[in-house]
Amino acid sequence: MQKDIRVRKINRGTVIDHISAGQALNVLKILGITKEHPKITLTVAINVPSKRIGVKDIVKVEGLELRGEEIDKISLIAPEATINIVRDYKVIEKKKVEIPEKIEGMVKCANPNCITNFEIVKTKFIVEKKHPVSIMCLHCERVMMEKDIVRQF
Repeated sequence: MQKDIRVRKINRGTVIDHISAGQALNVLKILGITKEHPKITLTVAINVPSKRIGVKDIVKVEGLELRGEEIDKISLIAPEATINIVRDYKVIEKKKVEIPEKIEGMVKCANPNCITNFEIVKTKFIVEKKHPVSIMCLHCERVMMEKDIVRQF
């Protein structure tokens, strides 16, 4: 007899599905769950089988609906992710994350000599590659990879 582990549905919040395997904890860092929202109920599944991407992570966040910049940040480390907004136990909105062509003010440049690290200048990057993610600083032309981005969160 096979037993399944069941995770209960959430009443209101966000389900982030199809996160790249091993990135769920980095998604939590991006969202600042432990610092900014310490009383939010979370469900985290790591290395779950997926027909679409082989292995994936899943994060369910009860009581928090993700928007704009949070979703853009997630796209930098989990470009295959889908965001499901849930209300009254029903998915009311489902969208695939998209890496924006330009990234402004979301991440810092990894180049310690970049002007953005010395003066009040908004960081600006262009996306060079989406899989794996690489972005280039428009101020100093430093290329940052996913691991450089993750270190910041």
